[in-house]
Amino acid sequence: MDTYHVVLYIHVLALLLGFGAGMVVSVALFKLRAAQTAEQAAPWGMLAGQTEKVFPIAILALLATGAYMTSDVWTWGTGWIDVGIAGLAVLAVQGGGIAARRGHLVAQALQENGPGALGDRARRMARDRILWTASFANEGVVLAIVWNMTEKPGTAGSVAAVVIGWAVGATFAWRFSRAPAVEAVAVSEPA
Repeated sequence: MDTYHVVLYIHVLALLLGFGAGMVVSVALFKLRAAQTAEQAAPWGMLAGQTEKVFPIAILALLATGAYMTSDVWTWGTGWIDVGIAGLAVLAVQGGGIAARRGHLVAQALQENGPGALGDRARRMARDRILWTASFANEGVVLAIVWNMTEKPGTAGSVAAVVIGWAVGATFAWRFSRAPAVEAVAVSEPA
């Protein structure tokens, strides 16, 4: 066993940590979207808020281990590596900046709502398209970076993969963050 393979293993663990945390947030978003009451929504909002603390650790570990492997085996200026570094910057801005800020707005809306049925503002915030887009587009970017790590395309191919990954994640988010169609409620008349 050599140092490179140990660092590669830590790199993969950091990737799994970040992607796994992203999946936890994804489940929390779907549960928030389905919640009818503040009591149903609160645990999922708290879980998402606690999970967001994992992302900076994962990103820093990916950057540090990636830098070691680049210096040891690869070269700086390799297209797919440069795109991977840029992708980490996108993840940090979208996750730590945009998604975190929007998540705090969701938490605020839930707190202002108080106990009981969720009002219009809390329901809208649970489907916040900016939050959903940042969250799911990040997952698409991660999968694209993994693609680039395994295929090692040139710069143009690497950029295309990340753009496609982002677009697929954003499209998914837009599809599922839409407000549900209003269901017709049957009203029975007294006999």
